[in-house]
Amino acid sequence: MGQIIITTLVVAGLCGIFALLLSIADKYIADYGQVKLTINNEKEYTVDGGESLLSTLRNQKVFIPSACGGKGSCGYCKVKVLSGAGPVLATEKPQLNEEELKTNVRLSCQIKVKNDISIEIPEELFNVKEYETTLVEKLPLTDRITKFRFELPEGETISFKPGQYVQLKAEAYPKGDDYEASDEEVFRAYSIASSINDTKHIELLIGFTKGICTTYCHKILKEGDKVTINGPYGDFYYHDDDSEIILGAAGTGFAPIRSILNHMKDHDIKRKARFYFGARTPDDLFLLDELKDFEETLYDFKFIPVLSRTTPEMNWEGDTGHADDAIRKYCQETGKNSSAYLCGSPRMIESLTAALKEVGVPEEKIYYDNF
Repeated sequence: MGQIIITTLVVAGLCGIFALLLSIADKYIADYGQVKLTINNEKEYTVDGGESLLSTLRNQKVFIPSACGGKGSCGYCKVKVLSGAGPVLATEKPQLNEEELKTNVRLSCQIKVKNDISIEIPEELFNVKEYETTLVEKLPLTDRITKFRFELPEGETISFKPGQYVQLKAEAYPKGDDYEASDEEVFRAYSIASSINDTKHIELLIGFTKGICTTYCHKILKEGDKVTINGPYGDFYYHDDDSEIILGAAGTGFAPIRSILNHMKDHDIKRKARFYFGARTPDDLFLLDELKDFEETLYDFKFIPVLSRTTPEMNWEGDTGHADDAIRKYCQETGKNSSAYLCGSPRMIESLTAALKEVGVPEEKIYYDNF
């Protein structure tokens, strides 16, 4: 048995060394020289070969959304490749549907730029900008969620639609007493929580999950630090029509809903709106003063928190269960005349969408952002 364990360890060690040598050789020995990058058949760039397409585009100040740090797991960084990318990799296929595979859609984080390459991207991505912001406020809201307020550089502004998101760059950082070190720079996506009228600041609601970027934000960042942010991104945003509005979220999913509510307040939008917020206990509720203000100032708005883990000692008199239960309870008569905006985990989006369809909300009027 001892010999088997030793042999296994030796083989594993040799495999690790071999993988490291391949990585070093690919990075420092393979010289792809300069290649031509063509975007939308009109914009041409001469770039150094060898990096991922996602990184190459970022170096040219062309920003493609990516929420997983280039690991191929989020599926956000899709581009259409016209030529020069080689065959689809196994790491891409889980994030590409049949139609995307047929039309040469690829994950830019998984493509290495080795030859001249031609791609197509949405024109609006050329309007995405990068900002070196300053963290001017770091305010804990619950034991897990913190509000971060970033100020843009002098003379710069940002324009976005309520509901969209930005990407924040986490720098490498050393090991701490209660968190591991990170030796890489990563970008993560966060919904904008602030009003579109405040073009000088970006507010984010970030929950601590022990990930690289959340650790960076919660454990490393302090007020006065410089933080790189780029954006805006996303096709989840407020749509102006006459229907009633159903809002659904949990945790940091409140962020884009907050931006939408601020938009409705700033523009005196007269639409009935109900916000169903799922949480476990009263301690998980936050920004209640703001929500009360929305109830007092908006045309017809009501905040409906729904708690799933109450006890008699909490003296909770509101709704219990989950947000989809409350939607079924309150929206039977109004669903068919409503549109919905949802933000949360895929599982939550799935349950809320099912409830909305049951009460008659048209599928084409259910807008969501999952994370």
